[in-house]
Amino acid sequence: MLRTAAVASVAVVVTVTATATGAPGGGTAQDREPGIGPGGAHWVDTWVSMPQLTEPHNMPPAPYTDGESVLADSTLRQTIRTTVAGEKLRLRFSNAFGGAELPLTRVSVALPAGGAAGVAAIEPGSARQVTFGGRSSTVVPMGAQMVSDPVRMKVPAGTNLTVTVYLAEGQASSSVTSHPGSRTSSYLAKGDHATAADLPGATRTDHWYLLSGAETWSEDPRAAGLVVIGDSLSDGRGSTTNGNDRWTDQLHQRLLRSPSTAHVAVLNQAAGGNRVLHDGLGPNVLARLDRDVLVRSGARWALVFEGVNDLGTAEATASAQEATADDLIAAYRQIVDRSHAAGIAVYGATLTPFGGNDMYDDPDGHREAARKRVNDWIRHSGVFDAVVDFDRAVRDPQAPTTLLPAYDTGDHLHLNPVGYGALADAVPARLLR
Repeated sequence: MLRTAAVASVAVVVTVTATATGAPGGGTAQDREPGIGPGGAHWVDTWVSMPQLTEPHNMPPAPYTDGESVLADSTLRQTIRTTVAGEKLRLRFSNAFGGAELPLTRVSVALPAGGAAGVAAIEPGSARQVTFGGRSSTVVPMGAQMVSDPVRMKVPAGTNLTVTVYLAEGQASSSVTSHPGSRTSSYLAKGDHATAADLPGATRTDHWYLLSGAETWSEDPRAAGLVVIGDSLSDGRGSTTNGNDRWTDQLHQRLLRSPSTAHVAVLNQAAGGNRVLHDGLGPNVLARLDRDVLVRSGARWALVFEGVNDLGTAEATASAQEATADDLIAAYRQIVDRSHAAGIAVYGATLTPFGGNDMYDDPDGHREAARKRVNDWIRHSGVFDAVVDFDRAVRDPQAPTTLLPAYDTGDHLHLNPVGYGALADAVPARLLR
């Protein structure tokens, strides 16, 4: 039987009631106990970002990157946005691609000034210490992740939170875990400012580093997550920095307006340049499926909207495109089979047009033929639990191999916020009840 779950009420601000307290192990016994609590309460991911190896041009700017050392004696302040409510919060830090241990000296969570995304200031007095096993610091081993103790704070859905990390030693490697396509501003400052009300003179960078997830303890037994598997079209290229208007954000806002779907967390595990079959920017989907989807707390559904980069980077010949389409179809079957074994329903999204794009559109139409074949299979194979027809939602009815001009950023591949709204509207709410 598929798992079920949901959120509490929506509000404009977060009420912080207390810091995490309890037994010396960090939190109460109930906090540490896995599974379901009284009345069906349980942990649900409320925000995620897909971990990646940071490319050289996306590293923290000087002086925060110095040879083989990164973020030494540095404060990193980042904004995340919750998508499901809860009574407690815990954070997840990833060192999946780090070339050395990751020592975190101090961590805090707070309300951003004015409730806004991408600001350096926090509401005075709102910062709360985050601990790990009752300690203020922790070391994340290479390739590992670390989950914090619960912080007791009432967290409504659709709320911006500020997470601040101070690293006294920094990470002794040029290999760092991040999510470059944050579409949200972060801030860097030298010294320990983990609970500072503001970071005057801080360096702005539009990337997320080290932080890969946040979970809430929901007392609503319906609370559950929709995990989106995608590329730049879900990561939000063409959306507004600090605007939270990717299609996943707009879907979340729509779901919040109805009591029948307000319990759904929308978890964006997408990265620009990602591919299903081969590593690109980040590991391929088949390699990252377990980490990014199957073990997510409270995951009930997955939506697969990925494959355009596989077609676009394969050779533009009939044989190469036929083989890539065959391999994509086989990979989609793998995703469905593995997800079903974990009790997760899988929805397939059709691939959107790229006619006129300089890199992906070929004059002989081999890639378009492969896209059409893949979409026909998604629509009619019956392998997915349901189909979300993104192609139909954003294509130009007069020229169906291209995007509707009103939705096009101008590169004929990526969508603007209005186009992302059309994708959000194309997801049937009945699939998430």
